[in-house]
Amino acid sequence: MDLNLQPQGGQPGDLVKDITEADFMAEVVDASQETPIIVDFWAPWCGPCKTLGPALEKVVTEARGAVRMVKVNVDEAQMIAGQLRIQSIPTVYAFFKGQPVDGFQGALPESELKAFVERVVQAAGGDASGGLDEALDTADEMLEQGAATDAAEIYAAVLGEDDKNARAYAGMVKCHIAAGDLDQAEAVLNGAPAEISAAAELEAAHAQLELAKQASNAGPVAELTAQVEANPDDHQARYDLAQALHANGDAEAAVDQLLELFRRDREWNDGAAKAQLFTIFDALKPNDPVVLNGRRKLTSMIFV
Repeated sequence: MDLNLQPQGGQPGDLVKDITEADFMAEVVDASQETPIIVDFWAPWCGPCKTLGPALEKVVTEARGAVRMVKVNVDEAQMIAGQLRIQSIPTVYAFFKGQPVDGFQGALPESELKAFVERVVQAAGGDASGGLDEALDTADEMLEQGAATDAAEIYAAVLGEDDKNARAYAGMVKCHIAAGDLDQAEAVLNGAPAEISAAAELEAAHAQLELAKQASNAGPVAELTAQVEANPDDHQARYDLAQALHANGDAEAAVDQLLELFRRDREWNDGAAKAQLFTIFDALKPNDPVVLNGRRKLTSMIFV
């Protein structure tokens, strides 16, 4: 699938969503206890709504989680519209701690929308520009939850402010890997500034890209397992099995097979087992138990 970095149809993941009247209490009143919620009251027949909605979504997305937005179709939520005395649309309200704290009617230019979001976030005691690390934490969490497109929007916004941010570059690479676009992942990796090319984050992204390329050619686990069981000294089959296991999400089993291969013949194929182990270790977090245990076992073998 293509990884589109622009918000589409008012749905950039958790930052912007369409809700129904039944969702209003949970998605606005309750949710605003923690984070300001901007509510865009619109209707399909409203011309200015079609201009305001995407512009407001863009500004909300650029705030990188300091504020969130929901869209309410007044034709389908007449009770809420009546309670809040919505007399014309588009109407926008901002809620915090369950109460409206700001709002406006009609379509506004982007500069005024940014000022509005800034006021809302400041009223909640925050900073619309946010810390880059906090934004990256949010993006990392989104990526882990499978929201690659939403995460990519945040990584791109961070790069817009800091074009040498290794963590954001690595995040973009991982988003393209998650989307299955390995060519674009490689292009982003190769396009990183030379000053950060050796950063640990980019080294990890490079390792993940290499493993993703291998995964596209990985063989069937069952057949490779049978081959290894039939001939434990078939080093190529064991190496291929390790790749297949990793491609199926079992990094621990992959490491175990590579350690066994290293134990049997550490020099096989120019030390391929050791090299592949380091690729897996680099792709994982340094404190991952698979890394810690694998490095310990490998070290004990090397120094035997």
